[in-house]
Amino acid sequence: MSAYSRDIGADSSWPVEATVRMNRMYRRQRHIYDGTRRYYLLGRDRLIADLRPNAGANVLEIGCGTGRNLVHAARLYPQARFFGIDVSTEMLTSVISAISRRDLTGQIRVAHGDATAFDPQPLFGVTAFDRVMISYSLSMIPDWRGVLAAAVSRIRPGGSLHIVDFGNQERLPNLARSLLTRWLAMFDVTPRDELEPVLSAMSDTAGAGLRFERPFRGYAQYAVVTFPAGPTPP
Repeated sequence: MSAYSRDIGADSSWPVEATVRMNRMYRRQRHIYDGTRRYYLLGRDRLIADLRPNAGANVLEIGCGTGRNLVHAARLYPQARFFGIDVSTEMLTSVISAISRRDLTGQIRVAHGDATAFDPQPLFGVTAFDRVMISYSLSMIPDWRGVLAAAVSRIRPGGSLHIVDFGNQERLPNLARSLLTRWLAMFDVTPRDELEPVLSAMSDTAGAGLRFERPFRGYAQYAVVTFPAGPTPP
């Protein structure tokens, strides 16, 4: 089985402008992305450790980038199936290569798609996921609330949403906070200061449980939303 979903070629809803913009940003960066981001994309391994999918579970990463998280998770949970979408075809080139090199094409599939409006049925042949993870992507997507709404709509009863992203660095020294904010802005990264109240409102509406933390002195935001299980079959 190919790691790349071929059925999306007829999808006219691809976000062309976003793809062009992200391809321009990552065309060269993708070759050094994993080696450099390991020092400041904090909390990703904890997010993966908290997934704990059951055997046969479907796990989606929104904004899968180079596939670093998907590969790590697939190795940790060989009994689960993993899927990823990304708006950048340049990044997808890297993730497909990574999946192939590690002989994980039978466990991971990726597709080009819009995080705010994707349909997993034509992309992957599945309708919903047991786990959805979003790692350092919301801060780069203008309609990040739309991403959350799309993610929640694709989670099965009893499933969970896992998020890690930049925080507002409220407990960092003022100079460090100012420099970091300016540096992130160079890459169109905007910490989502309203993430906690937005997730809280969504959780209340769905009757879900929310665990929200601001680790590393507020450098990051870390959230797990656990949705209630559906009715037990008679």
